[in-house]
This record gives sequence, C-alpha cells and structure tokens, in this order.
Amino acid sequence: MSAQAAVASSPSSSPTLLRETIGPVAVLTLNRPAQRNSLSEALIGELHGTLAAIASDTSVRAVVIAANGPAFCAGHDLKELTAHRTDADRGRAFFARLMNACSAMMQTIVHLPKPVVAAVQGIATAAGCQLVASCDLAVASDAASFATPGVDIGLFCSTPMVALSRNVTRKQAMEMLLTGEPVAASRARDIGLINRVVPAGTEREAAIALAQQVALKSAYTVKLGKEAFYRQAEMSLADAYRHAAEVMTENMLARDAEEGIGAFIEKRKPTWRDE
Repeated sequence: MSAQAAVASSPSSSPTLLRETIGPVAVLTLNRPAQRNSLSEALIGELHGTLAAIASDTSVRAVVIAANGPAFCAGHDLKELTAHRTDADRGRAFFARLMNACSAMMQTIVHLPKPVVAAVQGIATAAGCQLVASCDLAVASDAASFATPGVDIGLFCSTPMVALSRNVTRKQAMEMLLTGEPVAASRARDIGLINRVVPAGTEREAAIALAQQVALKSAYTVKLGKEAFYRQAEMSLADAYRHAAEVMTENMLARDAEEGIGAFIEKRKPTWRDE
C-alpha cells in the first residue's frame, strides 16, 4: 500500500495530506506531525478539495481520516493565526476566512455521500476534536484523548462546539467546553463522541476494517441513509417521521432494495448495482 500526496503545498516541502487507496476505502492522513497536525489554511483547503473529489469518485465507497505522529490534531495553527495580528485589520479578514473555510470543510464531511471514519491515535483538541465529531464514525486508541481547551487561552471553542454538541449531550458538551479538561478515550466512547476504543497502535487498521465493512453495503442505500440521518436530526419529531417515510418509500423503489430483499428471502448474497 503506497501513500501518495493528495496535494503538495510546494515541491520542496512534505505534503500536508497523504492519500492512499485500500480497496474501496480512501485513507486520508494528516501529515504535519511536527505541528501536531494543526489545521493550517493550506491543510483545510487540501482536505476540502480531496473530499469534494471523492464525493463523485465511484471507486471510493468509504473514507478514513487518520494522522501521522503522536497527535491526531491539535486544532487550528495558533502561530498562523497570531502572524495575522499585524494585518491592518488586526487579522479580522483572515480569521473570518479561516473559520468559514474550516466550517465548510467540516460540513463537506457531513454531506459526503460516503461514510467517513476517524482513526484517532493521540490527542484531538479544539478543531481536532471537531474533526472527530464531524466524522460519521470514530475509532480511537486507548491512549487517545479529546478536549476543547480554547477557554484556557481566552478563545472559546465556538466552532468545535457545533459538532461536539451534535454528538454528546448538552451537559457533557458544556463541561468539556467550560473546563477544557481532556476526556479519555473510554469516557469519549461512553458519552457518544467515538464508537470504539482499541489497543494503541491498532486504531488505523480497526478504522479501515470498519470502513470496509460499511463499503460492502449498497452505495446508493448508504448515501440515501446518511443524508436522511443528518436531515431528520434537525427536524421536529413529526417532520422527521414524515421525511423518513418519504425516504423509505424512495428507497423501497430502488433496484438495490428490490435485490436485497429478494436475496434475503431467497437466502443468497445480494449483488449491488448501487442504484
């Protein structure tokens, strides 16, 4: 399995994002280990562009987001942010551009018509925790931890709060946001931030295995279901059921539902056509 650069920032520098293909799974690896894989403007752009390309790539049925080095992602690049305080507007335009770009990238994960699994080997803090929360599924090492510590440096984790509060209960989210204290992997699993905790060093393989398991399903059905899941979550109970009934009706008319139900009745393996 050879890794290739998704985008290289310059010929002489190491690529900040690596991409490799493992069967139907695209593995995207954050590659700024010396900077604890902080989300620079360039890395955010590379992630966004690569995910957008994957959306229409029928050879990819699932995505894993992993990272090199001891940290998964330490959030935004604070040195990059601080460098813009000398701008004429004290950095306002850059800060707004960066936060909006990061928010758009996170939403690309949610709207991607394929499942995205985070493989977390170390700390995931601030926007790094947001990245994990934005993924559909997450597998973490038992050495991993999660935090939204912006409050400790006078910068409340407001954008990470959006994804975090859509994963865990309000009281748990507020405790993380107000104290900044790290949460161990086992606790993160208990409060719903991640799905599984595995021995350190096996999280990448475990995440790929989980992605491959989902990749065996009908891509059409997964796309339809993922979109419906996030849409109904923002609706009232009655509207959610109304929307889900419409999706179920559409799904029942799909060729893959007809094939899958037929295969179940006939006790055979279904042959998906992703339609």
